[in-house]
Amino acid sequence: MPKRPASHANFPHTRMRRTRSTGWSRRLVRENELSVNDLIWPLFVREGKKISEPIPSMPGVERHSIDHIAIKAAEAVELGIPAVALFPKTPADKKTDDGKEALNPDNLVNQAIRTIKAAVPEIGVIVDVALDPYTSHGHDGLLRDGVILNDETVELLARQAVVQAEAGADIVAPSDMMDGRVGAIREALDKKKFQNTQIMAYAAKYASAFYGPFRDAVGSGGVLQGDKKTYQMDPGNSDEAIREIALDIAEGADSIIVKPGMPYLDIIRRVHETFLIPIYAYQVSGEYSMLHAAAANGWLDLEAVMLESLIAFKRAGASGVWTYFAPEVAKIIRGITD
Repeated sequence: MPKRPASHANFPHTRMRRTRSTGWSRRLVRENELSVNDLIWPLFVREGKKISEPIPSMPGVERHSIDHIAIKAAEAVELGIPAVALFPKTPADKKTDDGKEALNPDNLVNQAIRTIKAAVPEIGVIVDVALDPYTSHGHDGLLRDGVILNDETVELLARQAVVQAEAGADIVAPSDMMDGRVGAIREALDKKKFQNTQIMAYAAKYASAFYGPFRDAVGSGGVLQGDKKTYQMDPGNSDEAIREIALDIAEGADSIIVKPGMPYLDIIRRVHETFLIPIYAYQVSGEYSMLHAAAANGWLDLEAVMLESLIAFKRAGASGVWTYFAPEVAKIIRGITD
């Protein structure tokens, strides 16, 4: 049995404030640090040329035409951000019930991958594997008689991931939450000699109310038929997340994502304590927008809460964070002033 500390170890002999009293001392004893290397920057792609279109529900975030996406990727490299993640706003006339545009080698995302890799080959490019940007009903899978079809969807997702890898994607990130999709994608990639293409699985993705602004950004919010509760996780569940993540790891995931981030810090912590695998928090659009809204009303200091929210993910055990704040945070960390 460990011995109880001697009585003289209590106050006033022990003063926790001693190490907090100066800036240099606080730095010496700091347990967690936020680095530029922790950041993944999500970017939205749209059709057109020389366009950066503001997204009203996400202040400071824009949809970029492919030529401008390359500029943003170059900015990320200059700031030291390791990777960008791409999401398309597919034109309405290219959305169908079967989401076949997802398999088009020349769709928006695949064009953006090739453009970025030609301009700045050193940056990591992550792409979303799911059908919701391409379906007329807004769901992540094939829909029949009001039911999302799991196995048929998985077959399409595996083909989508191969097309993305052929375009040059470094990491495919299945966000659909279909059962068995990680294993199917891994098998399909390996069969096509893409053994080095990573899978970063949305292993614990909750049916959250925090996704609204994102759905505005990709144009799926207004068309979504019903909700996604039959395949995304119930917010009340924790043990289920551990089961989901264990399955994705067994199927070949190289890293995993917990989404959303801040409302699910407990999940990040449990995963960190349970599995030896890189864990990424996704600070989703609703988290981003509510901080901006509070700051715009003068209720919060945006820079302070931005940094505090991100260090919370690291403290919980995340290896890194997907965040729309990435460029602003990188500039702060590196001491860059505009």
